[in-house]
Amino acid sequence: MEATTGRSAEIRRKVGQMFMCGFMDTAPNDNILKLITDYHIGGIIYFRRNIGTAEEVYACSAALQRAADEPLLIAIDQEGGMVARIEDGVTLMPGNMALGATRNAEGVRRAAAISGAELRQLGINMNFAPCVDVNNNPANPVIGVRSYGESPELVSELGLAAAQGYQEAGVAATIKHFPGHGDTDTDSHLALPGISHGRERLQAVELLPFREIIGSGVDAVMTAHVVFRAYEEQDIPATLSHNIITGLLRDELAFEGVIVTDCLEMNAISQTIGVGAGAVQAVQAGADLILVSHTFAWQTEAIEAVVQAVLEGKIQENRIDESVQRLARLKAKRAITTAEPRPFADIAPELASHASRQVARELSEQSITLVCDEGQLPLDRNQSIYCIWPEVRTNHEVIEALHEEWTLGKALGEYYGHITETIIDVDPSEQEISRVLQESAAFEQIVAVTYNADFSAGQQRILQELVSRKPARLIVVAARNPFDYTAVSGIRTYLAAYENKPLAMQSAAKVIAGVSTAQGRLPVTVGEFPFGSGIVG
Repeated sequence: MEATTGRSAEIRRKVGQMFMCGFMDTAPNDNILKLITDYHIGGIIYFRRNIGTAEEVYACSAALQRAADEPLLIAIDQEGGMVARIEDGVTLMPGNMALGATRNAEGVRRAAAISGAELRQLGINMNFAPCVDVNNNPANPVIGVRSYGESPELVSELGLAAAQGYQEAGVAATIKHFPGHGDTDTDSHLALPGISHGRERLQAVELLPFREIIGSGVDAVMTAHVVFRAYEEQDIPATLSHNIITGLLRDELAFEGVIVTDCLEMNAISQTIGVGAGAVQAVQAGADLILVSHTFAWQTEAIEAVVQAVLEGKIQENRIDESVQRLARLKAKRAITTAEPRPFADIAPELASHASRQVARELSEQSITLVCDEGQLPLDRNQSIYCIWPEVRTNHEVIEALHEEWTLGKALGEYYGHITETIIDVDPSEQEISRVLQESAAFEQIVAVTYNADFSAGQQRILQELVSRKPARLIVVAARNPFDYTAVSGIRTYLAAYENKPLAMQSAAKVIAGVSTAQGRLPVTVGEFPFGSGIVG
């Protein structure tokens, strides 16, 4: 009995190392401390709910490591642009599609190295980035601007540069979402998507970036909760597929690093097979690190399910040992320890330095893409401007809503004396639509910012009415997906900024005001404008 108890305790310890969990506070709470001390989890994931000041993030990371017997992987989704959990006190770099528009691989590497160095100073040693999904479906509701573009070669080049930059900084890079989430029209946070392309197409498009970056050395790969019919006839998502994780990723692509699942609480798993059963199947498939991001009850259920599966022989103990060893090698490779970090006062000057912010600014300015212009730019500084700003007010698992103080109207205010800006919801109400159409009638210079207007009937109604009125100047600026150009017909001047972040809006304002010229080129096809289009210089 004593031997059995001892084996059970050892299995619990090893299984715990295979789990990465999240929690709800800006400092370690009872739940996460229990998961560390009683369940021996090997990793933590931060979301915006965990982020206070930079010093608070630093203190939280140090406290978590202090509580652990084994060094913790502390991870975050700091992709840049629209997907960033930390914005204050660090250098927020442009997101992937903005970087794709720059065609600047060395700039991407530098950006990742800067971001990675700042994360590491805050005790974050793993980044769930870069996203190397190929954007070949404008209807995709969850990838969009998180992709570098529609070209597998461009995604490969820039994804490799980013992975190298993070790893140079001592942060484990994670390419995602294997084997590719770009050509889905369903969000796996909400349901289970499927891709029916054959293996030849998958090899040429979706798998190309993964193959190239794996071949050059990357620490981790995150799986997608997507069914790939070429590898699984049943509705088994990649995260739970032995054919994909072991057969394709391990054996065919020869990946030797850490395989981490996307969060098992996403509906594609939690509302189908379930979190506990999903964790067991993911381990059986070959995953090393199981991500359960939010709910303590689901986190403990998943750990207990895997422990029980090992004790019952449904999972061989050597399968667990393989993963624990890979995780230990990764921690040693990136020098991740429980040692006390340098005092915050020593690292504070290294965060968001003038030099790092200048790199971000240069890349942002290189990204702004003038898709078309029929002689409307720059706007007349002697006339008033009416600006429409769609505000994101609802949180999503990936894009967490944040009130942006730097709207495009405020950015234009640096160059123009008469700006009237109205703020509406990204899904505007009838009252907001009426207000915008009534107010704008008095202006001959209108700047309409869109935010995924392709998915918003209200934004489309506003745009179509403005286009039909034919004011002297109507400038449309896409502050997220560049496909908004196709939402209505008749747009004469169109800029793609790829994100609504303050830096992007400042860069767009410079182009609108004629202070700088657009330099970006489309990383995706938009309507009649092919990949590579853009009025440059």
